[in-house]
Amino acid sequence: MILKDKRIFIVEDNMQNRLIFQMALIRQGASVDFERWGRDTLYHLQNMSHIDLIILDLMLADGISGLDLFDQIRQVPKYSALPIIAVSAMDPSIAIPKTRAKGFSGFIAKPIDNILFPKQLVSILNGEKVWSVGERTL
Repeated sequence: MILKDKRIFIVEDNMQNRLIFQMALIRQGASVDFERWGRDTLYHLQNMSHIDLIILDLMLADGISGLDLFDQIRQVPKYSALPIIAVSAMDPSIAIPKTRAKGFSGFIAKPIDNILFPKQLVSILNGEKVWSVGERTL
């Protein structure tokens, strides 16, 4: 259980994707919390006692961007160094340069690999950057 005692917060508007992420992470010992639309992310985060990592979808409903949400999260001092990773179906040739420039801890293209995904998150929690497009890690 490589994510034992880790608390991961996911912002993802697609229920199927959230369930896939949740199953992969819980199987590895993580505790998982969600926010669907991105509108109440800061409220949810501030009401949590501890968080180890945030996963953001970049293309959320209602015109909310994970890139903008990243900026909002980073404005809160206690989240200024928290690992934040983008997991998105956005074209990686566009998304990776944008997420790198913003200061994300990485990007993982959808669909995720259920076996590799928890290992990628452990790498990020250990301070590494992960830029993954399918089977390729950049």
